[in-house]
Amino acid sequence: MKSAATGATAKDPTPRAPKGANVPSISVEPITMELNTDSHAQTNASPNDFAAPNDLASQVPLGAALRSRYDSVMERVAKAAARSGRRASDISVIAVTKYASMEQVRELLSFGHVDLGENRVQQLIQRAALIDEQLLRRRERPNATHPNAITDNGTHAVRWHLIGTLQRNKVKKAIEVARLVHSVDSLRLAEEIQDCCQKRNEPVDVLVEVNVSGERAKRGVAPAAARHVVEMIDTMIHLRARGLMCMAPENKDGTVDNNEARRTFERCAELFEEICLSRAGKTDAGLRFDILSMGMSGDFETAIECGANMVRIGSAIFGEHAPRDVEGDALNND
Repeated sequence: MKSAATGATAKDPTPRAPKGANVPSISVEPITMELNTDSHAQTNASPNDFAAPNDLASQVPLGAALRSRYDSVMERVAKAAARSGRRASDISVIAVTKYASMEQVRELLSFGHVDLGENRVQQLIQRAALIDEQLLRRRERPNATHPNAITDNGTHAVRWHLIGTLQRNKVKKAIEVARLVHSVDSLRLAEEIQDCCQKRNEPVDVLVEVNVSGERAKRGVAPAAARHVVEMIDTMIHLRARGLMCMAPENKDGTVDNNEARRTFERCAELFEEICLSRAGKTDAGLRFDILSMGMSGDFETAIECGANMVRIGSAIFGEHAPRDVEGDALNND
């Protein structure tokens, strides 16, 4: 598949860990919702693929502003990946829909983008249900399908990511939709997820959130405890620790200092590589550890340069003042 932003052909969709880490490829089971894509869109997408825009889709009026921002983000991702010796296809882009309207979400899906992230469990469930409802309507009216509408005859499945704080009393609902939980910030939460998964007899992939910057306002395990937490999760049959997640420190005005962000990301990448190397020689599929989720709209390029293979981007794609469909707290994971 060729990216409209870069013109590059993605041959290997598997993301790469920072240099020195020997880890297998990521594979996360998708949920059942599908979307329509044209013949030029990629097939058999893995969770680390992001579907770049194609020439045919760019000819269809899907919202010029959203398309322009999306293309710009993908081009920036590709350039940052090149600076770190990787390809755009090595980076998974999670489109954070926290402030997006449902129309924007549908348009983004029509581009072929399939990885969506939400901060709050309630909003995650509501948005997933709305997309599913759209599919049901299309099945009932197969002849009324718009060329870029979401339908049930496509090959791509929407992959929902929970990127915000997860309360233990909401775990059961969250794991019914999310296929990757980015914010496991304690062993107690991991144990709760394990208990809920055991009842469903289905495993869930998670990332361990690390508070690298040491900010009191941020959640996450201490860097010194990260490896221990991962090893403890490895003993949980229905839970799979797939990597680490962190956020850069913010200034009082909400901005991010690039130097501080780089130091944070470099330290998290070091932790990630240490854990990867500690698993050298282990072939158990349940012990795959290959996701480094770092970077948001204001610092994702720095994160990629430091080794991130997954970034969480909201406002850079949907706009700073995009409308919001579901009320909820504004969390700090964009």
